[in-house]
Amino acid sequence: MSSHDFDLITLGAGSGGVRASRLAAQAGKRVAVVEESRVGGTCVMRGCVPKKLLVYGAHFAQDLADCQGYGWDVEGVAFDWPRLIAAKNAELNRLEGVYQRILRDSGVTLIEGRGTLADAHTVMVGGRSHTADTILIATGGRPSLPDIPGIEHAITSNEALDLMQLPGRVVIVGGGYIAVEFAGIFNALGAAVVQVLRGDTVLRGFDQDIRAALAEEMVRAGIDLRTETQVQSIERNDHGYSLRLTGDETVEADLVLYATGRAPNTAGLGLERAGVALNGKGAVVVDEYSRTSVANIWAVGDVTDRVNLTPVAINEAVAFVRTAFLGMPAAMDYDAIPSAVFSQPPIATVGLTEAEACRRYGEIDVYLSRFKPMRNILAGRDERTMMKLLVDRASDRVVGLHMAGADAPEIVQGFAVALKCGATKAQFDATVGIHPTAAEELVTMRERRP
Repeated sequence: MSSHDFDLITLGAGSGGVRASRLAAQAGKRVAVVEESRVGGTCVMRGCVPKKLLVYGAHFAQDLADCQGYGWDVEGVAFDWPRLIAAKNAELNRLEGVYQRILRDSGVTLIEGRGTLADAHTVMVGGRSHTADTILIATGGRPSLPDIPGIEHAITSNEALDLMQLPGRVVIVGGGYIAVEFAGIFNALGAAVVQVLRGDTVLRGFDQDIRAALAEEMVRAGIDLRTETQVQSIERNDHGYSLRLTGDETVEADLVLYATGRAPNTAGLGLERAGVALNGKGAVVVDEYSRTSVANIWAVGDVTDRVNLTPVAINEAVAFVRTAFLGMPAAMDYDAIPSAVFSQPPIATVGLTEAEACRRYGEIDVYLSRFKPMRNILAGRDERTMMKLLVDRASDRVVGLHMAGADAPEIVQGFAVALKCGATKAQFDATVGIHPTAAEELVTMRERRP
């Protein structure tokens, strides 16, 4: 029997930390998880779950506008932002209770407070020490803000989820998935949205055609995209906030939301004191099995800054437990991971971008389709869907699939299985489509792009 208090102490009760702790406890290990905020972590409490609830709420504005084309008359409709926020908060409270029960029923000890490492086997929480044979760092990430004059007037996505009043004028700084998602939410609910980004368009790192398609739809919806622009300073005035942009242009706002990236949440954890190596961005350096530079300390999730997605953190946690406790070494497979952005319209992708596919395979075939979804015809909505397939010419294997349009995340999730299995374009072509659907377009595309 170990002389330590626990076999495993996990720092962070987010998706990765909870999954690892629960599985380790089910394997018969003595486990504690330390959490200074809410059980559930970023995704459940401050990220994807509450944000998507707001996306659903905002999308009803489009549904109400479209329903008239289908014979519905809607009178006296009003939107109550505080009621939406209250409903969202009630759901988060329910989910936190679910996570707490999962830990409790699995036999995991929950230690509330901020945990820091005193050495490679000792975690300090509120002045009390707890020791473990193995330590798992799963503290996630946090929003990062630039150092510019007046940045104290800006909020991050954390605060945006808890606003009790819907602002009339919003400036969103950033071009990533968080920025475009909040731009869609506020715009759909009637706010005037200006989005400021230093790049040439939104969603750097995504396929270029997807980026262009989403930017076009955002502008069509009324979002004021200011590309290749930076904020120089922010000042508070009698009417809200004034932002000075590149070229001394100014823009006024009631709310300034920064979504310019996230940083690994490693500051002040005592990792250096325990000998854990960090990279230049402050992320924990790990090997393919998620082991750090200290043999008994491991790390999973956004704190490692590998692929920062909740399902990835969960799968990394499963691989960690198999490797560290079950004698079945397992490494996370990062190939063909599907992802989505819940913008308006949403986008989803799996596999390589066109640029990546060209670099890896040389000669590729590109199939691209743009069309107005059937639902939009009677609604009179101009929004269009875009779908794209990338095929390695030598093997006929589909190596990239991208979609912008309604239900993109739901559709691409299914096709991700096909790409993971190495499906070819001939197999796509041999698959019978379901008609009439948007998804059938992915198995009926025949014309290569020149």
